[in-house]
Amino acid sequence: MPGAPSSEPEPQKTYRFQQKAYRWNRGRYSRNRRFVDIWGFVLRLLGSRWLYGKAWSYGGTITPEKQAERRRKLAVWIRETLLDLGPTFIKVGQLFSTRADIFPIEFVEELSKLQDRVPAFSYEQTRAILEDDLGKPIQELYRTFDPIPLAAASLGQVHRAQLHSGEEVVVKVQRPGLQSLFTIDLSILKGIARYFQNHPTWGRGRDWMGIYEECCRILWEEIDYLNEGRNADTFRRNFRAMDWVQVPRVFWRYTSPRILTLEYMPGIKISHYEALEAAGLDRKRLAQLGAQAYLHQLLDDGFFHADPHPGNIAVSLNGSLIFYDFGMMGQVQPLTRQRLMGTFMGVAQRDATQVMNSLVELGALAEVEDMSPVRRAIQYILDNFMDKPFEEQSIEAISDDLYAVAYDQPFRFPATFTFVMRAFSTLEGVGKGLDPDFNFMEAAKPFAAQLMTSGNSGDGANSLLGELSRQAAQVSTTAFGLPRRIEDTLDKLERGDIRVRVRSVETDRALRRIGTVSMANNYAILVGAFTLSATGLLMTPWPLIAIAPGVLALGAGIAFLRAVIKVNRADRLP
Repeated sequence: MPGAPSSEPEPQKTYRFQQKAYRWNRGRYSRNRRFVDIWGFVLRLLGSRWLYGKAWSYGGTITPEKQAERRRKLAVWIRETLLDLGPTFIKVGQLFSTRADIFPIEFVEELSKLQDRVPAFSYEQTRAILEDDLGKPIQELYRTFDPIPLAAASLGQVHRAQLHSGEEVVVKVQRPGLQSLFTIDLSILKGIARYFQNHPTWGRGRDWMGIYEECCRILWEEIDYLNEGRNADTFRRNFRAMDWVQVPRVFWRYTSPRILTLEYMPGIKISHYEALEAAGLDRKRLAQLGAQAYLHQLLDDGFFHADPHPGNIAVSLNGSLIFYDFGMMGQVQPLTRQRLMGTFMGVAQRDATQVMNSLVELGALAEVEDMSPVRRAIQYILDNFMDKPFEEQSIEAISDDLYAVAYDQPFRFPATFTFVMRAFSTLEGVGKGLDPDFNFMEAAKPFAAQLMTSGNSGDGANSLLGELSRQAAQVSTTAFGLPRRIEDTLDKLERGDIRVRVRSVETDRALRRIGTVSMANNYAILVGAFTLSATGLLMTPWPLIAIAPGVLALGAGIAFLRAVIKVNRADRLP
């Protein structure tokens, strides 16, 4: 949520919309009209997916280059259509940009560009919402209220105002009828999710209904401005000891589920590099502060900004970072951070098995019957990841490799994980814009070293003792957990949840030979039966009827000969 004029949308990049664009931008919505628009988009998408594998649609020859170009064009069309469909689909598209385990990398990259560029709603509608929710005329609520919004987004728009106490504020007002639109769109999306879940191909290995439920939860939380206010307060408390980070204060007396009033905190957008230079600010220092702020959120607090694009970060004239928009936040539990540490250790040691097991514990990897291909894919990534020094690594390159491996594999990256990777990539891009020599991995080295040495003393003896104690604790935990694991396994055996399969090549060959001989005997019996039937029918007044059993006898004879040849070939194998 923009908190100052500096966070308005970039003016230099515009999109051309179809004539039907913004048809959703009204107070009342037709379910039938929305049903046609949404299912029309889905059917066109399914048609494009069907044509993707047809050689004639490429002019007769399919090549990887042609397919890649078609994926890119399709991804651009999807992004533009989601913008036309309105707030629900803009947000769903932004959420799907974190699901690299479902969509190809071209789709993920294009969906990550989705930004809210929608028309503002009228001042009369804004005033009605304010007076309805806060229960007073707007003149009693604010000394001044600018009817022209600072910025408009798909979920709401922001106005500058002044309280009667003299404090400058920004007021975020939710778009009229947004909850009604969400209710209609999400009910239609539920039917679409159910269709994909029941699809024989696309439903296999995908929890579409689970993805739908996750999207619903995130969307309803984001339009609850009371929840966003609580997030802002928590974020501000986490940085209270750092004077180089500023977070707007929430004015709770002027806040409701559809209205959020925040302290007016102007600044220069962090991507306006010329303005930063003109203000005499050190761009290299700002790049380092951005990385430190995010790593502090993730590793120290476990509560982080899930959408740190340049419009949500500004810089004050004294060089402090200002954060805006707390509707989408991520949370990392201590147990998850511990498991992430196990993954980090596995990466540092190039141990694909440890990385794989840690990802399974994190829920980022689904166990399948044969995990060998997955382990080999992880090992390939580790080998290429470790080719260059740590400080030369790029977050964007690493995430691209992960996404490429994840697609069509049993990886199931949780939203938290992909929010972190996307935020890292965004911050790395902003950092390079501020300082061409900036490297996020280099900035993360002190935090990584702190994690690696946490709990260890400085001298080697204590480090060795600490490592031995950790290994002993791990062994003891495994030993104490062994009886429970054995009991769980026995319970699964009794319920039939575990199947033991023993395979012998010789036994399989013998069984196949017995089956083939049995079929040959059956064919021989059929040849005899059909031949006798044909012979008998030849003696009747209607000899032409004998043609049918004669043909069947011929077919059975051919099948008999093939079975005999198959048995003889099997007998000659060593």
